[in-house]
Amino acid sequence: MQTVTSLAELRARRRDLPGPLGFVPTMGYLHAGHISLARRARAECASVAASIFVNPTQFGPNEDLAKYPRDLPRDLALLEEAGVELVWIPTPEEMYPPGFQTWVSVDGLTRRLEGEARPTHFRGVTTIVAKLFNAVRPDKAYFGQKDAQQAAVIRQMVKDLNFPVEIVVCPIVREPDGLAMSSRNVYLNPEELQAATVLFGSLSAAKSAYDSGERQAEKIRAMVREIVGGEPLARLQYVSCADYDTLEELETVSGKALLSMAVYFGKTRLIDNFVLE
Repeated sequence: MQTVTSLAELRARRRDLPGPLGFVPTMGYLHAGHISLARRARAECASVAASIFVNPTQFGPNEDLAKYPRDLPRDLALLEEAGVELVWIPTPEEMYPPGFQTWVSVDGLTRRLEGEARPTHFRGVTTIVAKLFNAVRPDKAYFGQKDAQQAAVIRQMVKDLNFPVEIVVCPIVREPDGLAMSSRNVYLNPEELQAATVLFGSLSAAKSAYDSGERQAEKIRAMVREIVGGEPLARLQYVSCADYDTLEELETVSGKALLSMAVYFGKTRLIDNFVLE
C-alpha cells in the first residue's frame, strides 16, 4: 500500500492503478463500517484507493472539528489489511489553498433533515467530494447507509454534474447491541452508550409496525418519538419518515422510504436510519 499527500503524487500513482478503481473517502478514525466499504470495493474493483481528510468546511462553528478523533497509524494498518492499494492524505492547504472561493451546492435535498440542523454542512461535503472525485477519478465510490442523506446528496451531485462515477451505498454496520458504528461513539460515556441503544430500538419497533401493515407516516414518526422520549439521556432533534430519493416528508408510505433521526446524548449528536420498502 502506498500513501501520498500531494495532488501531484496522487496523480502520478493513480496512473499506475488498473481499472476499474474503487474509492472510499473517509475522515479517518476508521471502524468496521469504513472497512466494510473498502472490502466491498476490493471485491468489485481491480484497484482500491481511499482518502483520509478531516474536512473543516463541513463542520459548523460550534461543532467538534478540533477534537474530532484521529489515529492515522491505526487507520493505515486497517486499510492495508482490507486490500487498499493507495491512500491519499491531503493537507487542508492542498484542498483549500489561499484565496479559495469556489463551492459546490446541491440546493433542494440539503434544506431538510441534516441540512436544516446543520446549514453549512452539505456545502462542505459536496465541495470536498467533488474535489476528491476530480483528483482520484474513480469508477466507483463507496459510502455508508448510515449517512443516508449524504449519499442522496452525492448521488444528485454526480447526476447533475455528469461525474463518470457510480455511487455504491453499503449497509450500516452495527455493534452487537444495535448501535450504528460511528467515529463519534468514542465521545459517549458508558451510561450514554447504553442509552444510545434507544435509536436502534425505536427504529426496530417502527419497522415492525411497518412490516405489520402500518403505512401512516405520522404514526411511524410518533412511535419513534415516544420510544426515544422515554430515555432520560436522549434529546431528540428530529425524526423523519420521507421519500427515499427526494427526502420529502410522507403522509403515507407507499414506496421506498427513509426513516431517520438525530438524537443528542450529552454533547454528542448521533444519527441513524432504517429503509422501509
